[in-house]
Amino acid sequence: MLGLGAVDVPGEQTTVIRGWHVTMTQPNPLRVAWSVLRARRVRPPAPRASEPVDEPDRHEDLATILETLAAAGTPALVDLRSRLDRYRDRLAGVDPDDLDRPSALAYWIDLYNAGALRLAGDALAAGRTTVLRVPGAFDDPWVEVAGEALSLNDVEHGKIRRFGDPRIHGALVCGSVSCPTLRYEPFVGDRIDRQLDDQMRSFLAAGGASYGPAEGTLTLSRVFLWYGGDFTRPSRMPTWLPARASNLAAAVSRWLADDVARAIEASDPKVRFASYDWGLACSLAARPPSPPSS
Repeated sequence: MLGLGAVDVPGEQTTVIRGWHVTMTQPNPLRVAWSVLRARRVRPPAPRASEPVDEPDRHEDLATILETLAAAGTPALVDLRSRLDRYRDRLAGVDPDDLDRPSALAYWIDLYNAGALRLAGDALAAGRTTVLRVPGAFDDPWVEVAGEALSLNDVEHGKIRRFGDPRIHGALVCGSVSCPTLRYEPFVGDRIDRQLDDQMRSFLAAGGASYGPAEGTLTLSRVFLWYGGDFTRPSRMPTWLPARASNLAAAVSRWLADDVARAIEASDPKVRFASYDWGLACSLAARPPSPPSS
């Protein structure tokens, strides 16, 4: 993983909203709940192509942005904003329902991550220490696709989660320290199954899951507290009810090392959730070396 920098967050400020004590570096729980509820008005994805639809030019656009980010680091996001806007506008000209299902899911993930990078660039340009301090960050409309004006929350909860694949939570980034690592390449329909599996394994190995056999505890990223039901009841995505701890431990074990998965199955550990650092950051996974030529 290439650490592309994080911005230290100063002492937290708190405010009170309808009885809730909310830190300025953590999401407002009332607004988050409203955003998820509001996303239900979005048309569910309905990809109708039966054969793969390849879009090499689209993939090249994002690949070039990712290469620049890998070479120049987080500060490059400020200057990359115009290119991210052009990439967004290019995707806006495609109706993802004309794609096959794997390609449509890849389309939405790539679009969301481009928006998250654009948001991080805005935060950097404004001297902010977290994307949460950008007004309207995840709630304001960011793209229009097939006649729908969509915010990043709409894309995540109204489109991506409705594909019923919980592995998307290891692929979506948010411009923060604790979010999953950004993949080094675009998501592509004919490889997305392998890509999502790889993302989940990488996310858990990099701190998304930590098993302490001596204490009998499994510490998970807070992502699994917020979206655990997606992992235990994927057919009902996007889920609302939290997951039972024992079911969640079993659900994530498939992406852990075999010895750790066996230990968890044998011990029925206590599940805890790590705190989530919303400090501004962008980590990009390193591209694996090419195999030697024969």
